Amino acid sequence: MNRTEIEEKVKNFLIEELEIEEENIFPEAKLKDDMGIDSLDFVDIVVIVERNFGFKIKAEEMVGVDTFAKFCDYIEGKVN
Repeated sequence: MNRTEIEEKVKNFLIEELEIEEENIFPEAKLKDDMGIDSLDFVDIVVIVERNFGFKIKAEEMVGVDTFAKFCDYIEGKVN
């Protein structure tokens, strides 16, 4: 799966499942501050990522993952 496919898939589930406005999703967008993702949303994200990408997110691996781009980097590193 290439980077563009990953970004598109992530963007789609953020819009459809978490109801984040598309204009709030850009590479430097902060997950918490710009997109409004909270701890309850993160629980949903763990389930969605497992369903869409086939791996479980580990909390300790998410340290420092605070933007859309870094989140996509994390997923890309796991699936490729």
